[in-house]
Amino acid sequence: MAEKKVRDQPLSLRQTWVDPNDGRLAITAQCRLAGIARSTVYTGKAERVDGFELMLLRLLDEEYTRHPFFGSRKMVVWLRAEGHCVNRKRVQRLMRTLGLAGMAPGPNTSKIHPAHAVYPYLLRGLGIVRPNQVWSTDITYIRLAHGFVYLAAVIDWYSRKVLAWEVSNTMDVGFCVDCLDTALRLYGTPEMFNTDQGAQFTSDKWIAVLKGNGITISMDGRGRALDNIFVERLWRSVKHEDVYLKGYAHLPELLSGLADYFVFYNSRRYHQSLGYKTPDEVYRTAVGGGAKIADHFSDKRNVSNGETGQRQSAAMAMTLS
Repeated sequence: MAEKKVRDQPLSLRQTWVDPNDGRLAITAQCRLAGIARSTVYTGKAERVDGFELMLLRLLDEEYTRHPFFGSRKMVVWLRAEGHCVNRKRVQRLMRTLGLAGMAPGPNTSKIHPAHAVYPYLLRGLGIVRPNQVWSTDITYIRLAHGFVYLAAVIDWYSRKVLAWEVSNTMDVGFCVDCLDTALRLYGTPEMFNTDQGAQFTSDKWIAVLKGNGITISMDGRGRALDNIFVERLWRSVKHEDVYLKGYAHLPELLSGLADYFVFYNSRRYHQSLGYKTPDEVYRTAVGGGAKIADHFSDKRNVSNGETGQRQSAAMAMTLS
């Protein structure tokens, strides 16, 4: 009865009840009590940066989407070739802001929380043969006209279906947990969940949800972005097929556009790797999907052959059923 009375109040009034600076109650909990979506708290409040920084962020995002194996050194060289005077420290800072790291292994490419536990990568050599066998998630940067936000999504590996997504102006664990909770509520429980070793996904809050639902935890090796290859492919599709084309100026436009795009992606976009079926059809019928990550390329062999493990796994070790 109390919940019904709360929702009877105008949305504009309920939004004023949420105080991001209230240290006593997390924003996620405040939004739940107020009966509003967490993303509405940030409407019109995307992270703002100066014009030159925003241009550099845009360029880094586009170039990383084209060449995800570029680390900060190559990005510096590329930006200078484009006529922009930048040093490596600035590029490293901006890449951290975007949550980007080159796919080739190297020192300090992935920052993890020193107090958080890290779990082994369990997908190598595993055949993905049914929906809800393996889910994964990641975070990417989305540019706006005068700032940027972060997008998280949960994807089913068998069908490539996007099960849930959330947008936030910070990379905190709260919006990642919200995204996970939505996927669990709508689609049940997967057998295994794979993420990178970012602080959001090694945090107590995130791990507690997975363990509380009896889900086996898998984490990418450090600096091995292609261990989560299907989410990386999703980000390329989202950006090239929607975000870069639409050029969203404000957060409400982005939220509406992404909602439309993910409906299209799941129900009307025919995937070559799925035999030109849609993720919705493959997820529903449990026919035509699947994948297997081969396990016979060691890091040592890859280095001796002059190839990084990521590039060989992308070119040779990914077998789609």
